[in-house]
Amino acid sequence: MDTLITEGPSAAGYPGACWRTPMLQHLVYEKFGILYSVNYLSQLLKNMGFSYQKARFVSDHKDPAKRQEWLEQTWPAVMQLAQAKDAYVLFGDEASFPQWGTLTYTWAKRGHQPTVPTSGIRKGYKVFGLVEYFSGRFLYQGHVGRLTSESYTQFLAAVLKRTTQDIILIQDGARYHTSKAMQEFFAQHTDRLTVYQLPSYSPDYNPIEKLWKKIKQDGTHLHYFPTFEALVNKVDEILPMFENAPEEVLSLFGFYRDLGNGFDKAA
Repeated sequence: MDTLITEGPSAAGYPGACWRTPMLQHLVYEKFGILYSVNYLSQLLKNMGFSYQKARFVSDHKDPAKRQEWLEQTWPAVMQLAQAKDAYVLFGDEASFPQWGTLTYTWAKRGHQPTVPTSGIRKGYKVFGLVEYFSGRFLYQGHVGRLTSESYTQFLAAVLKRTTQDIILIQDGARYHTSKAMQEFFAQHTDRLTVYQLPSYSPDYNPIEKLWKKIKQDGTHLHYFPTFEALVNKVDEILPMFENAPEEVLSLFGFYRDLGNGFDKAA
């Protein structure tokens, strides 16, 4: 029974990707001839180590071979290059903070769904960001308007001015990251800047994604922003907290630390 549930509904001949209790009730009856009530079945599943939880999407465009190549070949090459050049290793990404607000779970009386006011204005504040693998440094820049290759080059140019070491930039495949204009910018700065592309549809390989999630949890979830200025002020208030928290940023790198890098630049 445990194996049947773990393999999922499709393997058992049911439509959909996730189990619902009535489906499992039918499965048990078909396989074992026992008709459990859904309430009893729910308790039985808990006793077996299962829980009723929200599913998550996994892109069907992920390329397992490319992802494995990144971990087993590309990442060790990044570490070797960083050692040879005494370079920063910066993972980059952008986040959008919407004025209309974002919701999350909160405590409330049973049967009384909590409400949060919203301006309903479809406008967002964008932030470019980079986190550094060795030091936990967090570099960022707010931006009003669309994210474009022009605004991205302005951010990276500012980062180059603020730093003196060589930079290894790790980014995803967003169009404004890989445009002709960006290729020209990267070519102009090959003396200090080396760029690596993450595998497609692999946000879980980019540690800064966890930072954006935490910033939103701490700063904007369940908040009301009557004006765009109020949103910008709130985001600009919380960003420096992580700029000055290298240990917390370093904790985002998770499995990259487990992979081992063969050397410790801080030593």
